[in-house]
Amino acid sequence: MGVDYYNILKVSRSATEEDLKKSYKRQAMKWHPDKNRVNNKEAEAKFKQISEAYDVLSDPQKRQIYDLYGEEGLKATEFGAAGPYGNSDSGFLYNPRDAEDIFAEFFGGSSGKSRASHRNGVNGEAGRNQGNNAKPKPKAKAAAIESKLACTLEELYKGARKKLKISRVVPDEFGKPKTVEEILKIDLKPGWKKGTKITFPEKGNQEPGLTPADLIFVVDEKLHAVFKRDGNDLVVHQKISLLEALTGQTFTLTTLDARSITIPVIDIVKPGRELVIQDEGMPISKDPSKRGNLIIKFEVIFPSRLTLEQKSDLKRVLGGAVN
Repeated sequence: MGVDYYNILKVSRSATEEDLKKSYKRQAMKWHPDKNRVNNKEAEAKFKQISEAYDVLSDPQKRQIYDLYGEEGLKATEFGAAGPYGNSDSGFLYNPRDAEDIFAEFFGGSSGKSRASHRNGVNGEAGRNQGNNAKPKPKAKAAAIESKLACTLEELYKGARKKLKISRVVPDEFGKPKTVEEILKIDLKPGWKKGTKITFPEKGNQEPGLTPADLIFVVDEKLHAVFKRDGNDLVVHQKISLLEALTGQTFTLTTLDARSITIPVIDIVKPGRELVIQDEGMPISKDPSKRGNLIIKFEVIFPSRLTLEQKSDLKRVLGGAVN
């Protein structure tokens, strides 16, 4: 992937816009050349790397290309090179911004000012004293858009990656609306529950004068043919005959990760009885090494009728039975 921009900014791959801004401010103040007179060349190189990382990750389009194709795929577009985004029809050209321009956006000043003016800003803990460098009023943000994300119990048990193709409207280079398509990747974590939300900041439509809406996907569980989820537990309804309830039964069950487990039933099964098998439930999302329980709920099927002979035999066999 070449340069790891996430590592340079010291943020995770799921970092939000606010995370990126906070980390950039810390790193830029630390490595600005005017604050590192001794190791000036090293600081200048670090400062440029930090600025380039923020420039890429704070721009949704650049970040998407970087996540999919790395630094090489991103910068291949700078010269119109062939590649997934490097052809003339891509509508994207990577032009890195000046590091001092980015710094000035956060801490005041302008790109036309000399390095000396930036030095004054840095040495005075730039940006902390607002003075006349009033920040522009942020644009209002469109309301978030929520959509259900249907997941099987198997996916929520083992974890899975889902790829979703979305279409959204954004302004082109002339300000006219155009529709673009993107592939979003969602990594489901083992044990996630219904209602878990995954947010993609500013991936909604971009309307004039508004910051694009966030896209939010809400986990929903599909019905399963065998298992029903109850918190971190899994419930199975098992039908057994009256004879099996009285004499015992052994049955097998295929788990959500395709294992086959044997469940012996030795004791008499009374109506309403439940059998609890420890640690065979859903993973617990905060600690996937731990699991809930598997609960077997029995339903005893009674015969619809008995012959006189069968009744006589039952009386003879069960007549002396104790509770």
